[in-house]
Amino acid sequence: MTDTIRETFARLATLDRDVVAIAWLSLRVSLSAVTIGLLLGIPLGAVLAVARFPGRGALVGLLNAFMGLPPVIVGLVLYLVLSRSGPFGSLGLLFTPTAMVAAQAVLATPLVAALTRQVIADAEDHLGEQLRSLGLSAPRRAGVLIYDTRFSLVTAALASFGRAISEIGAVLVVGGNIDGHTRTMTTAISLETQKGDLSLALALGVVLIALVVTVNAVAALLRGHAVRAYG
Repeated sequence: MTDTIRETFARLATLDRDVVAIAWLSLRVSLSAVTIGLLLGIPLGAVLAVARFPGRGALVGLLNAFMGLPPVIVGLVLYLVLSRSGPFGSLGLLFTPTAMVAAQAVLATPLVAALTRQVIADAEDHLGEQLRSLGLSAPRRAGVLIYDTRFSLVTAALASFGRAISEIGAVLVVGGNIDGHTRTMTTAISLETQKGDLSLALALGVVLIALVVTVNAVAALLRGHAVRAYG
């Protein structure tokens, strides 16, 4: 065990090429997926929070249910869609980082949308009547409330990033865990543990935790600075 720990720190200290490559791919895929999730989820959640229409309650319930989508099922559905016999098979996206981004985005978007809806709904309880008195339509009210709660929405971004970068089931199905091409930190940790290369698995685990902590710390600092600057 001591030798394993020593080798783990050696890999980290020397910036082992495998560790760096896998960590960079994981970060790139997860940030891309989170960006897509934010672009789709924030407007969707905001509109569901302010608009009133038949079936809205069912849509909100469905959105909340999608927060718990089983990653393996998401991966399986995307696999069928992107396989050669699927509707998008001709694009050749299966077992590529793009397919992994799509899988993580599918998981991140409902989470962002549900958290956004709750934040915007709470804000509308305080400002909704005032905004409606100005004659603003639902989309415009949603836009105003998104801007007003922009600092609170950082929580949605961080939650989606945490889910994306820690995901293994969906990315394993659509990515294939191909060495040097689609191997992420989570899939590599699982594989190297099974192979018995515990030093590499532990090194990747340390990097994964460090990335999550760093992203959360930077986001907290930026949010605090923005709140102080803009009140």
